[in-house]
Amino acid sequence: MTEPDEYYSFSDEDVSSALQAAKEPYEGQDLQALTEISTTESPNLTLLAACISVTVRNHRVCLNLPFGIGRTCIRLPFNIPNGTAAQACLSICTIFGIPTGVCVRVRVGGVTVVNQCFGFGC
Repeated sequence: MTEPDEYYSFSDEDVSSALQAAKEPYEGQDLQALTEISTTESPNLTLLAACISVTVRNHRVCLNLPFGIGRTCIRLPFNIPNGTAAQACLSICTIFGIPTGVCVRVRVGGVTVVNQCFGFGC
């Protein structure tokens, strides 16, 4: 019998803090006026927002993702038993400080078993 999915959530405060850090360099600038992109600094930035403890159920980890992306379950690539402790880390992808998507990295026993991105620009 399969267990019901449990959806884990990342802290809204952690997500907001990471997004603010991505926006800071562009505050007060007219983004439309930026016609020359520096060769030393790309406007594309991915920031780690948070890591949370999760538990494997039905060979996957289910999460609530920010920015209206919604709920998703990430399938793990091999048979990890139900109840296994894992870690899910959320990174926010931005361009000029504007969020374009998120990536989730799931680690089991300190080893990354899956990295999945949602949105575009990651």
